[in-house]
Amino acid sequence: MAFQAGGQRPAPRPVLESPEAQAYVQDYALLVEAVSFPSFVVDHRWDVVAANSAFASLFRAVGPHPTAMPGDNFLRFVLFHPDASAVLGDHESSWCLPMLAQLRTALERHPHDHGLQTVRRDLAQDPLMEAAYRQGLPHWISAVGEEAVQQDGAVRPLVHPDPRRGAVECRIVEEAPRTLREVGCTRLTLVLREARRPAPASRTRPARRHAAHLTVVPTPEP
Repeated sequence: MAFQAGGQRPAPRPVLESPEAQAYVQDYALLVEAVSFPSFVVDHRWDVVAANSAFASLFRAVGPHPTAMPGDNFLRFVLFHPDASAVLGDHESSWCLPMLAQLRTALERHPHDHGLQTVRRDLAQDPLMEAAYRQGLPHWISAVGEEAVQQDGAVRPLVHPDPRRGAVECRIVEEAPRTLREVGCTRLTLVLREARRPAPASRTRPARRHAAHLTVVPTPEP
């Protein structure tokens, strides 16, 4: 589903308003680094404010991209980076659709935010991505329920580049202590765990998807 979004690199992240807020986030970044699981802090645009070494290790094999690197903006990475499906298992239904729902919610709360509007415009550049956002997303939510949109507690598949881990699952733990919440940020930690044994299936790895129709969304009738 990944779409090679064009345009310019996202604008630099705004500086936190007060020295106290800056100091808090800097200290919080040290806490994030101390965690052994991939952990990162994002603002309401999904710009990555802080991330630990385990997060960098998870995405170490991801190739360069002008606007959608995981350490810059996680929303753009999930939606637009052609390598995202190599790390994020079950990329379409487990990651893309929930993130499209997160984009929709963020736009409802911050309708005039330039960064979010840029993501929305990049989606609109591709008719299939636009259809996924406008028609596919509501269809998917009605099929799986609103709880599937939630980040906290969700269990999603990953493919870790470390061969000792390989295909795993992660439980997303979302946290926002009061001070972090006051500066508009949220922390997400991907708690890695052994994947549940899948049903017997072909061992052939699916081809990496680029701009294409979501397989979980019905193809519109001509």
